[in-house]
Amino acid sequence: MWVLHVDLDEFLAAVEVLRHPELAGRPVVVGGRGDPTERAVVSTASYKAREYGIRSGMPLRTAVKRCPEAVFLPVDKPTYEAASEEVMEVLRSFDEAVEVLGWDEAFVAADRHDPHDLAASVRSRVLERTRLHCSVGIGDNKIRAKNATDHGKPRGTFTLTRDNWWAVMGDRPVDAVWGVGRRIAARLAPLGIVTVRDLGEADETALVAELGPTMGPWYRRLARGVDASPVDPTPWVPRSHGHEETFQTDLDDPGEIEAQVRRLAALAAADVVADGRPAVRVRLKIRYVPFDTRTRSHKLPAPTSDASTIADAAVALLARTDRTRAVRLLGVTAEMGPPEPSAGRA
Repeated sequence: MWVLHVDLDEFLAAVEVLRHPELAGRPVVVGGRGDPTERAVVSTASYKAREYGIRSGMPLRTAVKRCPEAVFLPVDKPTYEAASEEVMEVLRSFDEAVEVLGWDEAFVAADRHDPHDLAASVRSRVLERTRLHCSVGIGDNKIRAKNATDHGKPRGTFTLTRDNWWAVMGDRPVDAVWGVGRRIAARLAPLGIVTVRDLGEADETALVAELGPTMGPWYRRLARGVDASPVDPTPWVPRSHGHEETFQTDLDDPGEIEAQVRRLAALAAADVVADGRPAVRVRLKIRYVPFDTRTRSHKLPAPTSDASTIADAAVALLARTDRTRAVRLLGVTAEMGPPEPSAGRA
């Protein structure tokens, strides 16, 4: 089985440059409302901005210190969604299965094409039709294709298979593998597991003791590049709807905090109603000053789309938190039950 992983280069920034050609070649940062004096984080930085050490998830205030001359732009979700759908339509035009992973990436099966010819055609056709560049990872499964893309960026192609997996990945840090994050890497380090090879050759019993009977062997398989899952073209269906906000001024009034929770819950409930599936669980996210984040969740007594019920559940979760501390972020998420077989949406 051959699989391609298609990843758009600096996607949000690239879309903005298409709208504002005068920004070509300049450091561009997309995040929040585009105001680096506000509390918000970087969504995407152009490659030029990355030369200054600016990365996704970094506070905008830090980004502007690293590159004062950068152009900061607000997130424009509808525009990015439209650009993404245009790219996905191009990928589907090759008559291969396409599994969408997000706005800027997807797996493409190579059942009817030579994978290297298909990769070249994908890059060419995406650029021709959308004026956006992409990188393509080629693999003999999805894990290897996904990891291959990092070695092809920007605007290139790279191939990872069982034959060169260890040569390319073996000595890299353990969190270089797709699916192994920094927190897992931190838990593995005391066990002497610091490279991909270390994890791939680790004693499974020790991994089970540290990470559990399911996840321990799973992470070991990831490190070995083992995967048998097919490219799944099933349309993505959201599991939840949520809204969160970072407040520009810390909230220290309990009444105001509760009011904001109810407001965010109402927004989540409206999305649930629009989706047509009732909520079954409510989750609250609260970030205290300076940056201590806690979450609480509660299963609802019965599935519901009623905004007041969802809001009451969120406020009940709030009551289980420390009400004496100042708050900088709140989020409310309504988790929904599985869709009916005919409810899938593109």
